[in-house]
Amino acid sequence: MTDETGPATPTEGRFRVLPGRDDEEWLFLDVDTMDPTYVPRASAPTPEPEVGNRVQATISWDDEPVVDSLTVDSATTVAFVETAEPIFEAAQNCFERARADGEPMNSRVTYNTDNEPNGVVYTFAEQSGQRDLLAEFRDGGKPLDPLIDRAAQPEEVEPSFSVYVIDPEEPFVVVYIVLEPEGLLDETVRDTYL
Repeated sequence: MTDETGPATPTEGRFRVLPGRDDEEWLFLDVDTMDPTYVPRASAPTPEPEVGNRVQATISWDDEPVVDSLTVDSATTVAFVETAEPIFEAAQNCFERARADGEPMNSRVTYNTDNEPNGVVYTFAEQSGQRDLLAEFRDGGKPLDPLIDRAAQPEEVEPSFSVYVIDPEEPFVVVYIVLEPEGLLDETVRDTYL
């Protein structure tokens, strides 16, 4: 008896590009359903997307998923960092406020010296018995898109951000959304933690 099912119908959609399980693959996380698809990097059209990019893509299925077409919607980048560097004061204060209120997470807007918003910091308390929060963000189990979408409001088109998911030697994980990629704050965070 022969298999007449043939290849699966190609999947078209919007995906957040995240690191795969190794350096040979990407994780394409569907931003609408949060369904993960692991795609060999060799199958991605060139130039390759960067981690954090939101893309429109068509993925076909045969023996393994293959990216047939890809367009970058948003050049947002995401870096995942474990660090022994001291965490910045705004994140520490954000966490202390959450702890004082008995909340597992908190957020606050950060401002530059001209009192203009330049970022949004989120802190998430580590919970005993749970998986590593940094890993949950990296593998899409805890999606970043709701946080990125909130930072983009009230824009109708998502601008590009630099997002840092930082696991310091503190009882919390930080997600810092820097509103101006390549700006002074982005350079400072990158130089400090990467």
